[in-house]
Amino acid sequence: MQIDAAPKTDAPEPAPPPSPSDLARWRANLQGEIDGAHLYRSMAANAGDERFATLYLRLAQTEERHAALWRDRLRAAGGPIDLRPTLRARILGLLARRFGASVVAPIVALEEREGRTMYDHQPEAAGTSLPADERSHARLLHTITGGASGALLARFEGRHRAIGGNALRAGVLGANDGLVSNFSLVMGVAGASGGGPPVLIAGIAGLLAGSLSMALGEWLSVQSARELYESQIATEAEELRVFPSEEEEELRLIYEAKGLPADEARRLAHRIVTGDPTVALDTMAREELGIDPAELGGSAWTAAITSFVLFATGAIVPVLPFLVASGTAAIVASAILAGLALFGLGAAITLLTGKDPLRSGLRQVGFGLVAAAITYGIGSLVGTAVG
Repeated sequence: MQIDAAPKTDAPEPAPPPSPSDLARWRANLQGEIDGAHLYRSMAANAGDERFATLYLRLAQTEERHAALWRDRLRAAGGPIDLRPTLRARILGLLARRFGASVVAPIVALEEREGRTMYDHQPEAAGTSLPADERSHARLLHTITGGASGALLARFEGRHRAIGGNALRAGVLGANDGLVSNFSLVMGVAGASGGGPPVLIAGIAGLLAGSLSMALGEWLSVQSARELYESQIATEAEELRVFPSEEEEELRLIYEAKGLPADEARRLAHRIVTGDPTVALDTMAREELGIDPAELGGSAWTAAITSFVLFATGAIVPVLPFLVASGTAAIVASAILAGLALFGLGAAITLLTGKDPLRSGLRQVGFGLVAAAITYGIGSLVGTAVG
């Protein structure tokens, strides 16, 4: 008796196991989503506004949903999934919780913008919301940190849009300026004097001169900007009083450029210009001039004091050993302290750039030591010639 062979089936063949490069890519995706969720939850904890807190929490939940997708893939493939936020994400999160979400928002916005197409060509993301979510996050953060008009930000956040990651960058660079300039000065005088008392005098003089110069420069810069803004707002107020129709036309064109239909832009501009004069002036200042009348660029005294403190903080480092010692021992100790501080500042700037902290720190040390070595050599030559 002949038995027929079992009928063939068209069942699909099992998918091939993921390659090591796939696993590495999935793990990188998971790490990025974990970092994003941690940052957004930290920003929500000190958003300064309930609407912002809700928004950041919603973004965190989206990142966590993305993370679950990559965690499931890694788990199914037997890959490691025990990931925690990176050190950089934890530091930025700490800054957000301590100083407010606006301090790190520009940094996060830049990262979202750079990564908005990261899932466009990943096959696993096809048919999911991943690509659209990344683009949405980039647009939203761009709006929050300055991509929208002043008026929109004023309604949405209630703070001046210039506040943000620039403060962190200014802090690092201000301390770095003080450190490098005074370190070079101290080494130059040390080369000429052998590390004697003149080094301490020069170091303190350099600290005070540099700090006062930076403070005065910042005060003049901010105060000049404030006076310019006040003049521009006064001019705008006079134009609203004398030429209301022309100002209404300008506002209509601004709203049309932002995408409002012509009829809606015309009605909105007419209602604003013919309504409360205070609201009209505030709107024209924000929309036409890009000025927040409540801030006017910030406080000149706050900028001056901050610049003084930041520069002095860096400038005092190479001087410290000469407060308790002199000669070769103080010179070597000063170089070591300055090198450590340079490395720390170089690594700190990677909070903004996202680059390798070790490489950035060592590069900063190299530049600082080269500058100090040059001034030390010149000081030695001058000291020998004078002697």
